[in-house]
Amino acid sequence: MNANTLPSFDWNVPSEWNFARDVIDALAHEERDALLFLATDGTRKRFHFADIADASQRYAAALVDIGIGKGDCVIVVLPKVPEWIFIMLALDRLGAVAIPCAEQLRAKDLLFRANHASAVAIIAPPALRGEIELLRPNATTLSTYALVGGASDGWIDLQHLAESAQPFAGHPTRSDDWAYIVYTSGTTKDPKGVIHAKAYTHAKRMQANAWLDCKPDDLVWCSAATGWAKSLWNVLLGPWSCGSTIVLHEGGFDPTERMSLIRELGVTVLCQAPTEYRLEAKLPNLAEFAHGLKLRHCVSAGEPLNPEVIQRWHDAFGLTILDGYGQTENSLLIANLPGMDVRPGSMGKPTPGHDICIVDEDGAICTTGVTGDVGLRGRPPTLFLGYLDNEEETRASYRGEWYLTGDRAYVDADGYFWFVGRADDVISSGAYRIGPFEVESALLEHAAVAESAVVGSPDTDRGNIVKAFVVLRAGFTASPELTRELQEHCKRVTAPYKYPREIEFVTELPKTRSGKIRRVELRQRELSRKGANQGSGFV
Repeated sequence: MNANTLPSFDWNVPSEWNFARDVIDALAHEERDALLFLATDGTRKRFHFADIADASQRYAAALVDIGIGKGDCVIVVLPKVPEWIFIMLALDRLGAVAIPCAEQLRAKDLLFRANHASAVAIIAPPALRGEIELLRPNATTLSTYALVGGASDGWIDLQHLAESAQPFAGHPTRSDDWAYIVYTSGTTKDPKGVIHAKAYTHAKRMQANAWLDCKPDDLVWCSAATGWAKSLWNVLLGPWSCGSTIVLHEGGFDPTERMSLIRELGVTVLCQAPTEYRLEAKLPNLAEFAHGLKLRHCVSAGEPLNPEVIQRWHDAFGLTILDGYGQTENSLLIANLPGMDVRPGSMGKPTPGHDICIVDEDGAICTTGVTGDVGLRGRPPTLFLGYLDNEEETRASYRGEWYLTGDRAYVDADGYFWFVGRADDVISSGAYRIGPFEVESALLEHAAVAESAVVGSPDTDRGNIVKAFVVLRAGFTASPELTRELQEHCKRVTAPYKYPREIEFVTELPKTRSGKIRRVELRQRELSRKGANQGSGFV
């Protein structure tokens, strides 16, 4: 599929659908690799589709044994290990609702998600046992605590149960059954639970075909972490919908190591965050990795990628990185697709099955070159069902027939979309989307802080960094030592990636007449000071 096939596209979602059975089990009869896993200790392991099917069926049986049934919400907070895949597929088989969470989340973050979604179980690695124990006294619905890769008092050894279980293919499921609740980053309120149906797991093949350009003989590496929507897109669902093999790398990111592995493993399709491409593009010997490289296709998502990085990558490898735009609430809505003339800096054009336009305050379609809100018309299977227990926010995301993404853009005379800015305050930093409210709340728990406001501040490598403006309480004095203390405090209270890399102490914050903090004013100040683009709603 490419840009020339868009008009004839049809979703064709079956009424009865289960990704684990209809995709993974169907591929289990083929003797070929599904997964190449690289552990932090350097060991590597290959899994055939039959191995994935068998392991996920055994975990499904183990989950049934511990009381997980259809419709139950289960928090999964695991790193990039095969067991994450096995368990996500096992929950899919049962018709249970998976809530994928980043392993960096703290007890407070996990407790909110558990109580808000009425989760009945949480599945975690031994390294997070201590953090999760902190939420037990206040978790009103959690009744099952399971570890993967260890045993402990008060915890079920899920891996041991799965290894001795008889495979279970699962329960019948329909395409309109719930599949996932993925939490967004809150801006002025708590994070929102985005509900996706099983139809979403079928629809992921669109972007895997149209954007990732996956083929059965491809080795696909998407570097997204397991707690984010992009890991559902391009690790768990998309490539396997096309029969491709995927790479799962447990380790962190080092640009030289990443480039070496891409070449050594024979990766053919690469999906990375803009930050990773930026840091790789800075390598003085980047072009040396071209020798023996099998890479044929590269995409980026998370925020707009700098044209100079795209050019450097092309100079080194002869490949153009294709930007893609989407959200947790939907899928790849706009992209530069294979076969399309790429205009540096443009978001590209709408992807198959998505009616995207720029609309004004009345919901009318804007004329060429006029900035407005990015809107999606209709109910494609990629679009979320709504925000969990939050009809007000769900309604607020619509303007008449249009779902609004929260981003502003314009369309040129040739139908290319050009990003202008966020309509809300979410910060895109590296591969993460961070809600200012979460960081501000953490800062306010410190005795020294009277008020705080958090915005994205332009950064060459990350796109944006989290910056906090802090008003101190009487008796406290601004100092480098207090800055470090507040940063460490934030790392302890909330996920470490959310901490403010810059803190500016101020005597007052800009506010509206009603007393609301004007983050937009602070953000514009940072844009003027650094002269760079603010991040977007790119997933």
